[in-house]
Amino acid sequence: MEGRLLLVDDEPGLREAVQAYLEDSGFTVEVASNARDGWELLQQTSPDLVISDIMMPQVDGYQFLKQMREDERFQALPVVFLTARGMTSDRIQGYQAGCDAYLSKPFDPDELVAIVSNLLERRAAANRAAGDGDAPDIADMARQIAEIRALLTQRGRSPKRLLLCGWTLPHANKVF
Repeated sequence: MEGRLLLVDDEPGLREAVQAYLEDSGFTVEVASNARDGWELLQQTSPDLVISDIMMPQVDGYQFLKQMREDERFQALPVVFLTARGMTSDRIQGYQAGCDAYLSKPFDPDELVAIVSNLLERRAAANRAAGDGDAPDIADMARQIAEIRALLTQRGRSPKRLLLCGWTLPHANKVF
């Protein structure tokens, strides 16, 4: 299974181990050591799924999830909490906050891969069912715009003018 993932965890050893396991399982993984960096990467890379710790300094996983759910671009983005907080009340709080899956540490990496694969397959099926093929894929367009913006910003160019030209040409024959 392919997919672009964002992993946000403040523990370097765990972050590196999970990243390596997920990459060995065929996923592309971007990592952040805190929610603030995670938010920046989320906007730049538009991943297919986010895996986040809950207990992190400055901005915790619940606040990070709330920020995602309040942004229209990320309301339907699958989120997995991967955390040491494993009590039933913690899991309920996570689901009530809007996470799609909750996995307590320590965990079996094969279970994480199964959860991620399942969520990505369901999201792809929902996207296929919702689209008729002619409508633009907003999530894909947002990802492309974020990638272009990041590239242009790195090169010191203004993304606004070039973005408009790049998006308009392929969609010139469509009415929105």
